[in-house]
Amino acid sequence: MNMMINTLAAASAAAATEGTGLNGTVFNGLDVAVIVFFAIGMVVTVWFSMRKKNESGKDYFLSGRDANWLQIGSSIFSSNIGSEHLVGLAGAGFVTGMAMAHWEMQGWLILVLGWVFVPLYDRMKVFTMPEFLELRFSRGSRNVLSLITMASLVLTKIAATIYAGDVVVRTLLNVDSVNLFGSQIDVFWVIALGLALTTGLYTIFGGMRVIMYTAVLQTPVLLLGSLAILYYGLQLLGHGSLIDGWKATTAAVGDNLHLIRSNKDPEWPWLAVLPGSAIIGFWYWCTDQYIVQRVLAGKNQTESRRGSIFAGYLKLTPVFIFLIPGMVAFALTQTPDCGFSTSGDAAYTSMVAQILPHGIRGIVACGMIVALMASLASKFNASATLFTMDFYREWHPTASGKTEVLVGRIATAVIVFLGICWVLVIKALHSNLYEYLQSVQGYLSPAIAVLFVVGVFWKRATAPAALWSFMVGVAAGFARLGADLVMRFDAPMVKDLKQALYKGAITAEEFAVKIAPIREKHGIIFDFWNIHWLYFCQILFVLTAVLMVVISFITKAPDPATVKYTWYGATPEEKAATKASWNYMDVVHSAIVVAFCVAFYVVFF
Repeated sequence: MNMMINTLAAASAAAATEGTGLNGTVFNGLDVAVIVFFAIGMVVTVWFSMRKKNESGKDYFLSGRDANWLQIGSSIFSSNIGSEHLVGLAGAGFVTGMAMAHWEMQGWLILVLGWVFVPLYDRMKVFTMPEFLELRFSRGSRNVLSLITMASLVLTKIAATIYAGDVVVRTLLNVDSVNLFGSQIDVFWVIALGLALTTGLYTIFGGMRVIMYTAVLQTPVLLLGSLAILYYGLQLLGHGSLIDGWKATTAAVGDNLHLIRSNKDPEWPWLAVLPGSAIIGFWYWCTDQYIVQRVLAGKNQTESRRGSIFAGYLKLTPVFIFLIPGMVAFALTQTPDCGFSTSGDAAYTSMVAQILPHGIRGIVACGMIVALMASLASKFNASATLFTMDFYREWHPTASGKTEVLVGRIATAVIVFLGICWVLVIKALHSNLYEYLQSVQGYLSPAIAVLFVVGVFWKRATAPAALWSFMVGVAAGFARLGADLVMRFDAPMVKDLKQALYKGAITAEEFAVKIAPIREKHGIIFDFWNIHWLYFCQILFVLTAVLMVVISFITKAPDPATVKYTWYGATPEEKAATKASWNYMDVVHSAIVVAFCVAFYVVFF
């Protein structure tokens, strides 16, 4: 995740300074025709999805709870494929090889969402994840999670997606500025405003239903186009042979082909990466409003679970369509006769612009842009859902369904505006503050994960324990974020010294001498910051869990009625309905997804 964060933070500058290495235009008439045809298809899809009126919050935020497995799985996947993949994952593959594949292979946790949490969320009929916390614990827990989630969406995820749009379009068009009304304007402003406003417009009027429908169109275009990048990249590298291309890639990346790195590795020690990525993965796939809202829109448990299983299959692909193409891009830069050049940040987009034949370039460009739009639309809608259902409905419990829709549309418009304003602020700062803001989700996810795990599987967990342990976990996460900010200027030097020590370029004595002034300068803050961020994630998870257990035992036991909001609270009728909602093929397909993840670890161990 940190590699993705670093990549995104430097992306705009890198794209501007490195260029694409192109001679001539990126697109020709065939590409333009493909883009226009696809745009028409998108408009028709949006129009078709909006024919059914949004009469209530259920319609606007959950697509009337009538989504099928294809829409749910496609929407989960297209919402997930945003800035972290189009820019971050390919860039990470370019720089560190397979290191970031752990986060993709943790996608098997989508199955936990489908099998464990879908029955629970379905019988409770919740709109939001914070709403679950109120039912299980208290209004205070709900408010804290809702506020944190909205702030994270607006201040980090929306900004990340708009930044990635700048990298993608800048590299594809090979331009840094455009002429508007006689003045040269940085293309960033055009892209940021255009992407946010266009996406915001159809999200405001269409709600979740339009997101679900467009995802079905977007997903195959993105998959097929990205596979084309891998195919043509390997073919170019292997001079016509895919096998030779793969051999050249593995030779170029060397030890970076391995998933499991030594515990002495300062960036990717396996004891930090495996448990840490699992904690973050559980939070993201099973409790994050941004993702879970899709299964809440399912017409029944069967469709929601099968949508999760389908998303599990789709989640197996990003390593092959984003990360490995980044590795191929690195290998191409090491092979001068291929005539390919890029920076790590723009690796994926540069391959689109330089190696794909015309026509396919247009298809892949469409896939990239709509992936960003799908991700952005989902973030807008999730933020509006949280505000409307967690706050407005509490303030106005008798509001009509049409009023909920109106408030949701206004909230979406405000969030679009705030997102644009925040991106402009970050752009104006010309600093790496953005990088550290993105770390918020890594530092806050352990506390959220504990609340859901303990709340669902332990009946004795109490409301005071949930609130206080959550608050402590959140405070500790922000404390670590503060340490990151304090250390931001010295962190690159420390990182370089650790790498030099790990690779044997300097001795332990030389390392100690060089690091001493930084340690002395920052004191205890340095020691706190020096804990690997994924080890810190694990420590925070354990700390929050221990606090929750201890406080639960010293506070009054919860009302026995709250057991219905746990794993053990289903009535015989509800258990029978859940059992009837799946069959042996659902089990088989789930097993296939898990087996693929295990096989991937074996092959790239």
